[in-house]
Amino acid sequence: MKILVCISQVPDTSTKIVLKDNNTAINKQGVTYVINPYDEWYALIRALELKESGIATDVHLITVGKADTEPVIRKALALGGDEAIRIDADSNDPYETANYIAEYAKSVGYDLVLCGKESIDYNNGAVGAMLAELLDTDYIGFASNIQIEGNIATVKREIEGGEETNTCNLPLVIACQKGVAEARIPNMRGIMAARTRPLKVITPAAVNAVTDILSYELPPAKAGIKLISPDDMDELVELLHTEAKVI
Repeated sequence: MKILVCISQVPDTSTKIVLKDNNTAINKQGVTYVINPYDEWYALIRALELKESGIATDVHLITVGKADTEPVIRKALALGGDEAIRIDADSNDPYETANYIAEYAKSVGYDLVLCGKESIDYNNGAVGAMLAELLDTDYIGFASNIQIEGNIATVKREIEGGEETNTCNLPLVIACQKGVAEARIPNMRGIMAARTRPLKVITPAAVNAVTDILSYELPPAKAGIKLISPDDMDELVELLHTEAKVI
């Protein structure tokens, strides 16, 4: 069984975002980028577990990005991926991204495609479902447990108020979240080997994006905190009546 894992590059959550060009672009200078946690900790690690258990034979990694994304895909290689593919395009449009990945996936023929439930930068959560449609396969989102037996996948997913269990034939696209696997740290041997592993660079298919980002807006600054003496309960009660907001 061949597995394809979708890897996206996102800003580290501790990075300070600075906008430029009249708030129409993000200034990438000084921004630290990492693998999207949902892709790394859950989708990739579960794929590696399936290979280690003998269920999968190959785990391929794919990302859409320019040359500056290569450190991220190589870190995924260091964790244990067999082959890395970079589609040489810069896209923030989920439909465009899904098309790029689908065109390559069709040419290889994967039994299972895994991705994170969303990326932590734009939080669209749309690529997985679009990818399944383009590949003409079933799709299961918000997966918290994945088991494969033969040609059947049994997938548990979170729903409002509970948990749902699905069984589905392969090929299949699954979007993963917490619970699917436990995070790992690449070892030094894997890191060193990944530096020299070949990286396949693919020219993107001709696709027209369906969305454009017009502008960005930073969240409002947090309001100041008022400290009240524990001996002054009258002031606390007064502020709760006059200034406190119910959220």
